[in-house]
Amino acid sequence: MFRQLPLLLTERNSLPCNRLPSRPTQSTASLICAPFQVKDSRGRIISLEKYRGKATLVVNVASYCQYTDKNYIALQELHREFGPSHFTVLAFPCNQFGESEPSSSQEIESFARGNYGVTFPVFHKIKILGSEADPAFKFLIDSSKKEPRWNFWKYLVSPEGKVVKFWRPEEPIESIKPEVTSLIRQIIMKKREDL
Repeated sequence: MFRQLPLLLTERNSLPCNRLPSRPTQSTASLICAPFQVKDSRGRIISLEKYRGKATLVVNVASYCQYTDKNYIALQELHREFGPSHFTVLAFPCNQFGESEPSSSQEIESFARGNYGVTFPVFHKIKILGSEADPAFKFLIDSSKKEPRWNFWKYLVSPEGKVVKFWRPEEPIESIKPEVTSLIRQIIMKKREDL
């Protein structure tokens, strides 16, 4: 069974929620009442709640890696083909693998946009492993039971925040498309039912 991805990444919302215990547990972490936040490349706080209702591919990226060209090109192709209404890629730079992302967050975003025409969000550089790992990636790892071993690991998250599947960096984009297509089809069908 898949677990639900919390919709924001760090602090509890100040709004009261009588369903949430005073200390969130792993079983309550998926409630909307305990949202997460991330920082964009300029350090502004962004709520991941804004991506609720979309299929989302969360990826740890790096600028100086053997997989950089192939993956950025493929991710942009995927985003262009399926986004932005029902799908988006969320890129999280990380320097924990071979020190292949040494630049600042703004430089990383400029690199991705300038060299690959990236139109999906590129967030603030984070750690994804160890005690300082970003809570979102801790959740992705815990939910999938798969810890990234290198750059460009991809986690597909459903519109409800559930981790659906993961892919290693060397896996072709063609292996991701059927899963994304299936989720988008479900989103469209649900919208039609709600009319």
